[in-house]
Amino acid sequence: MTELRVRKRGRMREKEIRALSEELSSILGTEVFPLKDTVDSAESSEFDLIFVNNEILGLKIAKRPFLSVRGFLKYSATKRFVTVDMGAVPFVTKGADTMGPGIVDVDLDIKVGDLVWVREMKFLKALAIGEALVTGEEMKAKKPGKAVKSIAFVGDKLWKYGED
Repeated sequence: MTELRVRKRGRMREKEIRALSEELSSILGTEVFPLKDTVDSAESSEFDLIFVNNEILGLKIAKRPFLSVRGFLKYSATKRFVTVDMGAVPFVTKGADTMGPGIVDVDLDIKVGDLVWVREMKFLKALAIGEALVTGEEMKAKKPGKAVKSIAFVGDKLWKYGED
């Protein structure tokens, strides 16, 4: 796995931070990025990154802001979740797409193309983020096939960035 290359890192203005925080709060149902925090934006080869107090807690995928896996561990979101059974955990944490039969709970408001976060059923901790390939209703029905395309996951280069 190649290292994550970060470039063009710069401090965000308070107005930008407030707008980003409000957008994420409405999407995820929780308050994120308090104004007292230091928030920077940067580019990487795959997506734009959002650093909060020198930790990557958010990212922008095709100009759409979302939290990183670490961001979901810090802020307890109540929307856009997909909960998988314990049998799916080893696969999801290695970057596999989430399959319909492994889903045990889901936010029914999810639409095709939405960014979502995948969590495990025991402690409800984030495992990955991805893009919904089907609606929340279809995920709830446990239809066979892929339900979420994986974008980032625990243990990937985004997760490992900054670890020595």
